[in-house]
Parts: sequence; structure tokens; C-alpha cells
Amino acid sequence: MLGPKRFSALADGTTLRTENLCRVYRTGRETVKALDDVSLRFYKGEIVSIYGASGSGKTTLLSILGGLDRPTSGRVFIEGIEVSSLDERQLSAIRRRRVGFVFQNYNLVNELTVLENVELPLLFDGRPQQETEDRATKLLEQVNLDDKTKRRPYELSAGEQQRVATARALANEPAVVLMDEPTGNLDRENSSAVMTLR
Repeated sequence: MLGPKRFSALADGTTLRTENLCRVYRTGRETVKALDDVSLRFYKGEIVSIYGASGSGKTTLLSILGGLDRPTSGRVFIEGIEVSSLDERQLSAIRRRRVGFVFQNYNLVNELTVLENVELPLLFDGRPQQETEDRATKLLEQVNLDDKTKRRPYELSAGEQQRVATARALANEPAVVLMDEPTGNLDRENSSAVMTLR
């Protein structure tokens, strides 16, 4: 059991929801309200864009939705589990199994090959080696990188690194995928490939 009981509204297809999220940062004497009473619902299969000016709270919201940061007040539910109330061990399990991230700086491991980077979440989850390799290979084919599996991230272009990060985020077939500017370095063809990944 990872936390509070699932809420009954799951029957309506809700995968992710927030209730009255607030996030306040204090820097010295200054108080910055990054999020103020944000209530949202996201449904299974839905693709949602969040946009706004630089500094408007987009990255803060994504971090809280994925359990990388905690709200000052309010609640976050993923598949009915209130993740905002979980301890660090429980939260880590949720992130590993139910949330995929694509960060702006990609966070790839330069010591590993492209294939190994995509395999990483599956290995952490204890999947069998052959299943892990098959899944990672399939995802890299889908993002047109099946010819770069043995390369290291530093040998790739920014757009290629972005596609590796996206494949890695989807490796465990998470319920929620959070992407911070996911197609910023991609051409139209590869943007389309990324947005239709499964």
C-alpha cells in the first residue's frame, strides 16, 4: 500500500489531479508565490500543454506533479494515490513506476550507451534482462535512433539526446509522462514521432 485509498472519481478516467496547490518560496526577506490555488484534472490518453511566460511557475508545477517537489499546501493524486502525503521511499516507488520525466537538460548518463540509458528505469524496477533490452530497443526504433544504440549521449546532437530522454521516460509505461519543453530541439518529423510514442 503506497498511501491513502484511491479516490472514487477514478472511474471517470482521471489519471492525475491537483487540489488547491500552492507553492511559496522564501529567499531572504522576499516571498515568492510560484503557484496559487491550482486545481487541475488530467485524463488518460490526454495530451496537455501548459504554457506561460518565463518564471510563471510551469517547471514548479511539473516538479510537484511528478513528486520531485512538495507543495506548500494542497494535494496531488496520481491514479488515485495522494502522492503529496507520501514519505520519500513511497514517493520514489511512485516516480519509478507511474511517472516518466523528460527534463530540459535531459539528465542522461554519459558513461552509459544510448541503449543502457533507456534500459535504466527497467533495471531499477527489476525487469528481466531480455525484456528490458527488447523494450528499450523498440522505443529507440520508434524515435529513429536504432542506429545509435551503442553511442554515448555526448556523441549525439541535442535533438537526439532529447529523443533518448523521451524513450527513457516511457520505458516503464508510466501512467503520467511529464515533459519540460519536450520538442524544443526537434524537427517536425521527430516531434511527431515523440508525441505519438507509447
